[in-house]
Amino acid sequence: MNLAKSNMGAAHGPKDAFPGIAGSQASETPLIRQYWRIANRWRWVILGVVAACAITGLIITLLMTPQYTATAQIEISREGNQVTSFQGVERNNSQVDQEFYQTQYGLLKSRSLSERVATQLQLTDDPRFFEMFGVGKDGEKAFARINNRYTAAGRAARLRIAGELLRNNVDISPARLSRLVDIFFTSPNATFSARVANSWADAYIQTNLERKSQATSYGRNLLQRQLGQAKERLDESQRQLVNYASQQQIINLPTQSGSTNGPATSERSIVADDLATLNAALSQAITERIQAEARYQQAGRAGASTEALRNSAISALRQQRAELAANYQKLMVQFEPEYPAARALKAQIDQLDRSIAREESRVSGSQLADYREAQARENALKARVDQLKSSYLDLRRRSIQYNIYQQEVDTNRALYDGLLQRYKEIGVAGGVGINNISVVDTADVPQKPSRPRLLLNLAIALLAGLGLGVLVAFCLEQMDEAIADPAEIEHQFDLPLLGSVPKVGDGLNPRDVLLDRKSDMVDAYLAVQTNLGFTTAHGIPRSFAVTSTRPGEGKSTTALSLATMLARAQRRVILVDGDMRSPSVHHLGGVDHNRGLSNFLAGENDIPSLTFPMSDLGFTAMSAGPIPPNAAELLTGDRLGVLLNRLLEEYDHVVVDSPPVMGLADAPLIASKVEGVIYAIESRGIRATLVKTALSRLANANVHVFGGVLTKFEAHKANSGYGYEYGYGYGRADKANT
Repeated sequence: MNLAKSNMGAAHGPKDAFPGIAGSQASETPLIRQYWRIANRWRWVILGVVAACAITGLIITLLMTPQYTATAQIEISREGNQVTSFQGVERNNSQVDQEFYQTQYGLLKSRSLSERVATQLQLTDDPRFFEMFGVGKDGEKAFARINNRYTAAGRAARLRIAGELLRNNVDISPARLSRLVDIFFTSPNATFSARVANSWADAYIQTNLERKSQATSYGRNLLQRQLGQAKERLDESQRQLVNYASQQQIINLPTQSGSTNGPATSERSIVADDLATLNAALSQAITERIQAEARYQQAGRAGASTEALRNSAISALRQQRAELAANYQKLMVQFEPEYPAARALKAQIDQLDRSIAREESRVSGSQLADYREAQARENALKARVDQLKSSYLDLRRRSIQYNIYQQEVDTNRALYDGLLQRYKEIGVAGGVGINNISVVDTADVPQKPSRPRLLLNLAIALLAGLGLGVLVAFCLEQMDEAIADPAEIEHQFDLPLLGSVPKVGDGLNPRDVLLDRKSDMVDAYLAVQTNLGFTTAHGIPRSFAVTSTRPGEGKSTTALSLATMLARAQRRVILVDGDMRSPSVHHLGGVDHNRGLSNFLAGENDIPSLTFPMSDLGFTAMSAGPIPPNAAELLTGDRLGVLLNRLLEEYDHVVVDSPPVMGLADAPLIASKVEGVIYAIESRGIRATLVKTALSRLANANVHVFGGVLTKFEAHKANSGYGYEYGYGYGRADKANT
């Protein structure tokens, strides 16, 4: 969409001195204002589309057949019973409930339920039902009649069609945050709508009960088959376990271990029992060997062993020796060791020492024997324990597969017990039917039609018409390439806006309008002249051409007007008609074009004879001269440059009325000889793409374009619809009244 079209006004004041201001303001136009401008421009199209849609909606509403809607309400409770109580991954209750209720809503719209209702109401053989919904033509095979009755051959097809018709006209609406569900049915017959709504609720309840009964029977049969399969797997795993234990000679003894839930039977191996017993005996033997070793070591400490100290014979001998030693010491006080009595006591003491030594040696030998016996027993037990350890490790290796088989037996037994328990539960609950669906309100016969709703349909038609009208307006805006606003010249063509010129009334001569110094066109071209003074460093260009995209856009009027404005500014001006293919300046001067530009280009040098005065407008003009066979060939030489140089010696400004750009080579050739070009663009008379093409031709010829002038501008037809007419005739109404 051409959203860049701005509502900026024409340049008629200080802003005209800076044409870029218009473009910058246009680019800053709010988006809402741009949309409003488009809507305002195409408002009659939008209003027409809205009116057409409203009338169409009214006609369609009045032609529609009244429809009656009956409502039945049911309550769907959450099911709590399960066929089996197997526990799986726990899910959020809200998610489970949502899945359950969504499933029920789907069942309420199922094909089987609609066909069940059709069967119960005997709709498959009722011609009035099919005629009510506009189906059942006699030409169709399913609706063939014999004696004004449908044939039995097409009953299946009619049942399918009847079910589809019911589903298309039923609506299931669950109440928010509740277990209530409304069943709506709409048809042209109020009584029939109530019958179908009530039958739909009853059929749904019957279907729910039948489905539960079938699910119980199916679950019992399924569990029975699974129970037999589980029993076979359990027997097979037990046989496999016993055979493997026999092959590997694995003997386990049963043991009882108490628990809070009752006794639990487990098994232990004989090797493990023997190893535990021998390991305990080995620990005892090690203890006894350590004790015997300690006693034996104490025996070697000069008879200071515990056994020696506790021996009664050794104690008696030591007592006798002590007494004899005491007597011997008494004799030694009085006598020498050789005294006979002393010698006799010494001999007795020595004999007692030998007896004590023999007794201690005997005790020490007994302790050594005990130590060696304990050591031998310990070694024997160690050897047996090591042997049992090897046997136990070998048994552990062989028991890996045994344990695998044992686990399989335990798993199969647990599955079998669980299935058996579920089978018993189903057997108990199989004959009990619980209905979790109930009818809350039955459907009454509606007293007034639910459709069509006139106000709602008109509102929808108006909204649709408004949307369609806006779409049409945007499409038209997109396809419209006409230049409507002055600001578009700078935005679309990157061309400075010199000014906009209002359209001259039909039948008025531009020359006559220029003579009226208070006319709007004079004001407009004065603004163009003012802006033109800022295009070069030395002010208004001394030589410039005025061209356009195609003929009839007002370039000749622009050239004439600018020459007039410059002449009124006390400048010496000459207007040269450069359009040698379709000359027009001589008409404004009331002369012919027998002599003019083409004569000079052909070689004649007498310039004064080629010009004529336009005294009322204050400048001199040069006509195009005789129309040459090929104007472009005359313009390719240097004669045009010579002419301009000679004219600039006498005149302050040379204005050239150039031919159009499109399709001709004349305009670029003329533009290359002057300082620049003023481009005239007809408002709403030329497509933007053509203007861009023409400007690109000038750009390729390195032509300097001073700016654009929007001609034949009508403010009331601008896109914005306001703001452009303020510069034309400002204050004149007050002066006229005065």
